[in-house]
Amino acid sequence: MVIGPPQPKNPVLGLRPQDEPTVVPDAALVRPMSVGDLRAVSMDLLGRPPFANELEPWIGKSRDAYVEHLLGTEAFWRHWWSEQLYYFMLIDTFRPRTDDVNEVPIKLAEGRLTVRDALHRIALTPTFDLRNPGADTFVTVVMEQYCGMVVQDAARELEIGKSAYDGNETRFLGQPAENQADVVRNCVEHKSATRHFTAREYERLTGMAPDKKDLIRWSRDLHKRPHAYVTLFAEWMRSTHYDERLVRRRPKSNRLFARALHVDLLDRLPTEDETESMRNALDGLGDPRPLRSLFARLILDSSKAPVPKKKDIPDPTLWVGAQYRRLLGREATQDELRTFVTAFHEPACRPETLLYAILSHAEYQTY
Repeated sequence: MVIGPPQPKNPVLGLRPQDEPTVVPDAALVRPMSVGDLRAVSMDLLGRPPFANELEPWIGKSRDAYVEHLLGTEAFWRHWWSEQLYYFMLIDTFRPRTDDVNEVPIKLAEGRLTVRDALHRIALTPTFDLRNPGADTFVTVVMEQYCGMVVQDAARELEIGKSAYDGNETRFLGQPAENQADVVRNCVEHKSATRHFTAREYERLTGMAPDKKDLIRWSRDLHKRPHAYVTLFAEWMRSTHYDERLVRRRPKSNRLFARALHVDLLDRLPTEDETESMRNALDGLGDPRPLRSLFARLILDSSKAPVPKKKDIPDPTLWVGAQYRRLLGREATQDELRTFVTAFHEPACRPETLLYAILSHAEYQTY
């Protein structure tokens, strides 16, 4: 064993050299990215499209370079943290708002916390307790959401956990436990929790279930080295499943739609309250598309979106093509250009009208 000072971390990935991926990127990774690829990768890793000033520097660059640029950054971890809180339904009145919780993404980016530490903190927040009151609900939730267990098939373990929750000395999931904190710790540190977390994270990124052999290998390594999550994530970004994910367009969740709409029209992220207000309204509908279109209309008509005046657009064809690339991530067809430019020249048509047509189209509901 070689003993020496800690090796410096990679400034981009936040990894030590021995942790860095050694996979040679294939053609799909090193070829220039399209606007659509750039938007998809940004929404998968950051939960938003690129800001206006991020487009030009990265169009034509490789996906591999862009992924390396994003992974391990505070912005990456903020999105990751938001996704974890949503998974545990700590939203709206149950969203933790304390300083120590808000600082978790910063500490993850700086390497002061691992993903296991962060997940552990979630179940210790007062709002998690409020969300899941009582021994039966609390223990059921941590067994199911952390370990992926079906409590109906683990009734005895559930009863043991409830006994520990109530302050009785016992052995829950094979480890000593005598209080609520022990129940959480034993779940978080159990191997099944790492396996369940790895599987759901892979599916969150690629939209596909992992191969069983890969899942065993990944979860075993992550359980031993929870700081290596970003390395594992980089491997997933190089996978054929992620290549396939980029070919398929995925539906935008209501949360992602709210964030994307604000970035695309206002070039800023919505506040948490703005996101939750829009998401709440959309979540209550069986088909949220009409209300999504209404939100787009409200922002366009608010005069806050920097839309040029009609007289300030010298070449409508170029302008329409740019909107297709920016909002849909692809080139407009000749028929689309012809239709939009014809509409543009109608006296009553405003640029906002054409933007609304794109934003209310079914294609904008996906990415």
